[in-house]
Amino acid sequence: MLVNNERRAVRVTLARMSWPKPVARVAAYAREAGAELRVEEFGEGTPTAREAAQAIGCELGAIGKSLVFDCDGRYVLVLVPGDRRADPDKVARATGVARARVASVEEVEQATGFAPGAVAPFPLRRVERVLVDPLLLAHPVVWVGAGTDRHMAALAPAELVRLTRAESVDTVSDAPPGTIHR
Repeated sequence: MLVNNERRAVRVTLARMSWPKPVARVAAYAREAGAELRVEEFGEGTPTAREAAQAIGCELGAIGKSLVFDCDGRYVLVLVPGDRRADPDKVARATGVARARVASVEEVEQATGFAPGAVAPFPLRRVERVLVDPLLLAHPVVWVGAGTDRHMAALAPAELVRLTRAESVDTVSDAPPGTIHR
């Protein structure tokens, strides 16, 4: 069930619409890559995975959270399901560094060109690697940020991997979903 009925969609390979600049960047990148995806705008906004899942009407695990980590001065984007948390120790091991830390608001914007809560996994300005947790790839369709806190893009997991050049790596916390992390 959709929480919000104010929703517009476009298949970026077929139509051009007037989008905010960050969304237009995402749509242009997808169009140039010949990607099959759908961009939708939600009137209530989708700044968190939970709000996105409610607006879309999908399960929380089908929402791809785009998280930026600083790995010894290199930015890495980690895509995890909306019902999971990334494990910084696993990210550090996957990237071969001693410590991975969640990037600050300013670093997220520098690295991606998007504000936190609106990060699209492509195109990225200064991200050197993209990791995607295999749990996210288990869904037939995944939803990711599309440049603003009101826009989301739906695409097949294979397209997500192709567009981001992501490596499939276990990056989620071993704590059960819903566990409070401090």
